[in-house]
Amino acid sequence: MKTKESSLKAITDQGLLPLFFYEDAQVSLDLIRTLYKSGIRVLEYTNRGKEAYENFKFLVKAVEAEMKDLHLGIGTIKNTEEAQAFIEAGAHFIVCPVVDPAVGKIVHDAGLLWIPGCFTPTEINTAHQLQAGIIKLFPANMLGPAYLSSIKELFPGQLFIPTGGVEIEQENMTKWFKSGVCAVGMGSKLISKSIMETKNYEELTVLTQKTIDMVKISR
Repeated sequence: MKTKESSLKAITDQGLLPLFFYEDAQVSLDLIRTLYKSGIRVLEYTNRGKEAYENFKFLVKAVEAEMKDLHLGIGTIKNTEEAQAFIEAGAHFIVCPVVDPAVGKIVHDAGLLWIPGCFTPTEINTAHQLQAGIIKLFPANMLGPAYLSSIKELFPGQLFIPTGGVEIEQENMTKWFKSGVCAVGMGSKLISKSIMETKNYEELTVLTQKTIDMVKISR
């Protein structure tokens, strides 16, 4: 049974949240298997295409059968209908690009972790008051580590994760962790279009292990 607490612990322990979407369900599963074998125990599949819902149901079944300790969340959830559908499909946590209080309530009522996306201090304050477990800084490349350093003390106890533009590069990653993030979100920089299209699982394995090591050093 995955809970808000267990998903939160999985993300903060790992310090890294890989995220991706791919149209082909079987390739999506092979990518998840590769990430899992490389040491990943929590990741986000994104609701970025018409195949996402059916793919996700397929992935949840496989994860429950093969990778019982993996937390599989769904991202790019923008409304209550999507939230409800993916919770029923078995999502372990919900990630959003925006702050929607109604979505937050559905996720909280289901006992799951809600990670809304914020850009401004006002949005962060709203999400904080709505008891978001983690707040996603998005798009992080527009904000930067200095932004979080300057506003973090306004929200004591709140956890943050930047997504969008975090580099697999020691200096960049160290700056983010020094600014106070609990983990970094990593999409196309880790799971590139090229890796997905060429099914280059070997490259993904090497890159994932390198990124995990970099996170450990950065912290």
